[in-house]
Amino acid sequence: MPNITESPSRYRHLEKMSVEELTRSINTEDKEIPLAIERALPAVNELIKAIVRQLKAGGRIFYVGAGSGGRLSVLDVIELPTTYGVEKGLFNVILAGGAERLIEALEQMEDDVDEGPRQLNLQQAGPGDIVVGISASGTTPFVLASLRYCRQQGIPTGCIVSNPDSPIAAQADFPVEVITGPEFVTGSTRMKCGSVQKMLFDMISTTVMIQLGRVLDNSMVHVALINNKITDRAVRMLMEKTGIMDYEQAKNLLVRAGSVSKALDLNKL
Repeated sequence: MPNITESPSRYRHLEKMSVEELTRSINTEDKEIPLAIERALPAVNELIKAIVRQLKAGGRIFYVGAGSGGRLSVLDVIELPTTYGVEKGLFNVILAGGAERLIEALEQMEDDVDEGPRQLNLQQAGPGDIVVGISASGTTPFVLASLRYCRQQGIPTGCIVSNPDSPIAAQADFPVEVITGPEFVTGSTRMKCGSVQKMLFDMISTTVMIQLGRVLDNSMVHVALINNKITDRAVRMLMEKTGIMDYEQAKNLLVRAGSVSKALDLNKL
């Protein structure tokens, strides 16, 4: 397997570069990220379709990861109940070291081959669900063991990796390989690989939510009314979609209904 993510940086003597040289060089490297994702879009699309199928049938998705990729998946998952009004537990994360210890960066836990399968078993993950492994290298033992467990249990799997022909991709039913080349700082996969992962989490969750009917036109009509800013946005959204001109009237309808989507239904009565 070509270990591109650990290959030497294309740049030398970084300590001798000026701020301008450093930022220009990092920006040059970052420009490769969307192009690499574009090349992988057919595989990304197949993974998303599989996720939508499982969730529409009543299943759940589990991201399984360690390090930067695992932590980024946590950030994506925790925002979905507010943004799209879905119940907690539809999108889940099994993070090496535990999501509750997110800020401790327990990198050593990525070598634990027992904890991932144990957590999947505790969560009663089954063939109706789907598990997506996150690993820049494509070799992380925690992730690899989890996908092997899934294969034994008949659980559909996907993955996001940044090396070609990796063991994790070989274990996944819907592998996504996004190859961005060596990192600016050799082996620092929180950079380009991390950016790939964040962009793909956004792409996956947003597309899935739209496919599940959580967006109307281009609006978050199921957004949870958790603060004044979001409530104000929702009121104006409701006014635009119903033609109600009075702000307080629209706000009263929204508060009574609990969401823009439900308010739109009430307005039709």
